[in-house]
This record gives sequence, structure tokens and C-alpha cells, in this order.
Amino acid sequence: MDEQPKILITRLSHIGDCVLTLPMVNRIKDRFPDSVISWAIESPTQKLLAGHDSVDEFIVVPKAWMKKPANWRELRRQFIQRDFDIAIDPQGITKSAMLAWISGAKTRIGIKGQWGRELSPWLNNRLVETQATHLADRSMELLGAIEGFGEPAGPASFKFPLPETAISFCKSFLDQVQLKRFSIINPGASWASKRWNNERFGSVGSWLFRHQGLRSVLTWAGAEEKAMAEEIAAFDPDAFAIAPSTDLPQLAAMLSLADLFVGCDTGPLHIAAAVGTPCVGLYGTTRPQDSGAWPHALPTPHVAVQKWYQSGSCRKRRGAENDAMMDILAADVFQACENCLGKRRRQSA
Repeated sequence: MDEQPKILITRLSHIGDCVLTLPMVNRIKDRFPDSVISWAIESPTQKLLAGHDSVDEFIVVPKAWMKKPANWRELRRQFIQRDFDIAIDPQGITKSAMLAWISGAKTRIGIKGQWGRELSPWLNNRLVETQATHLADRSMELLGAIEGFGEPAGPASFKFPLPETAISFCKSFLDQVQLKRFSIINPGASWASKRWNNERFGSVGSWLFRHQGLRSVLTWAGAEEKAMAEEIAAFDPDAFAIAPSTDLPQLAAMLSLADLFVGCDTGPLHIAAAVGTPCVGLYGTTRPQDSGAWPHALPTPHVAVQKWYQSGSCRKRRGAENDAMMDILAADVFQACENCLGKRRRQSA
């Protein structure tokens, strides 16, 4: 294998999944420091990861690119200019595998088995039957298909980019609300079946304030989640501060400054874990062993709360009621927060 390979990554979407792909990208750069890594990605997440040390460039892909022939032509033109040696498709669906296919890369590494979905096993030509459970570990297993890759030299990492301007924005807000030590509660989730209950989030914030001395900053995105944050804050106004509107880099910066994160299985959870903040994650229609806060890159303690797994196809789970989430009691989350903060205190002692 050329020690200066030109590599395309086709992980397009879902903030949390893109964050969990960073350890794989860092492994490539560690093994091939002179490689040129291009990442095909949709716009919102590109803004979050911009400036990452291991990515030489992001190629922004329109969300519905497959529906417009002009998008095909433009992406194909960009790919051919770059003369890729390898394309790696950790997403494992048609639209990500199709990008690898039109890239011109002779080697297109994809996933075999249950995680290689739709047309991806036919569009990729070097398939890996992954053995790991967690998404981050499965992605890294794909690297074994690169000729001469060998064993990793050290532990995996996120190396998450945090712009100084975003840090300054968050510190200014924290000064305004007079917060130094604080937790973050993020009540939103992309699937209704992943959401918990506003009143219970209010109870958790009140408990953190009364028993741990932590006020909670409520983070949100969009009008619906802002209304959720306002409802939660009303349960105990002394215990909460509502975050200002943030872009993704500012959200990451806010998460990096917190003592604890509490939320559902969603993008902010994975950002919090990537920037080293202890996480209490609540799970119902997903499993923490598959897609929870990844524990292997940093010594940060994380605690998962799940009463039972509400199984089914992705489509079925996405459209389900949040029955499994509603079986999680506020007391379960109090205990998880106490465990997580206790582990962090012992680490710091």
C-alpha cells in the first residue's frame, strides 16, 4: 500500500454517527500520516467537524443528491479530480455506497451482514463482516481491509475540534447567568420514541441542584425543543438556565465546559462524550452497547439507563411510542447521576 493513500470516507449524516466515525478517521491518519483524507458529508455536521486535524477536506453533499442528475455529475467531477485510491463506507446504505461507487476508487470497503443495508453490499467490493457491537468499533474494523494497515499503534481518540470563538461565546453566557459548575440537560431527540418526559427531566434538574449543587443548562434546537426547555425550567426556576440559540460548534463548546450531561440517545450525547464530559444516557428504542456514549477514547465515566429494549426494525422503532423510555423513573436517573459524578470525583482525587 502506498504510504500516501488518497481516501474517501462516505459517512453522510446523523450527527452522533458522524462523531462516532472520528476514531476510525484518526486511526487512518495515525497509520498513514501523509494520507489525504476526504470526507463526503452533509452540511450541518460538516460545520460541527470543520477544522478536524485528521480530515484534509470535507466534500459537502446535498441531502437529496441522488434525485438530481446535476448533483451526480458534479460529485463525480470532484471525485475524479481527487483520484481516490480507497473509499470507505461505514454508513452502509445505498446513498453512501453509491458515492463510493462513483468516486472511481478501485477499493471500496463496506460492511457485510446485518449492518450492510440496502444496495451497499453490491456497490462496495471489499466487504468486512464486523464482529463488534458498537458503531465506533464496527467502523474501525473496516480498516483491517486496507492492505498493510496492521495493528493500531495506540488507543483510539476523537480529537474533537473546539473553536476558540465558540468557547468564548459560551463563557460569556455562563458569566451572564453566573455559572461555573453546571450540568447540561438536553431533552430533545430526533425520534419521538427516544424522548423522555418533561416533568421527569424537571425532577432530575431539581435533584441535581438540591443534592449535587449543580444548576442545569437546558440545551435545545428549534422551536419545539425550546418550548420543552421552557416547560422543564418552569418546574424549578432556581435549578435551571435555558441556553441561548447555538450552532453546533457552540453546542460542542458548551458541552465541553459542563460537569455532567443528561439526555436521550441523540447527537448532543455523543458530542458530550467526545469532548470528555461524563454522560448519563437514557435508552429505549436503541441499545447503549450499539450506539451509546463510546467509553474507549477517554477515561470519562458514562452511565446508561435502560429498563428494557423496545426492539423492531429501524422504521418500526422510529415510529413507536416511547413506552420503554417512560418506564425509566426519575429515581433511576438520580441514581445514575450520583454514580456518574461519584466516578468522576474518584478519578479526580
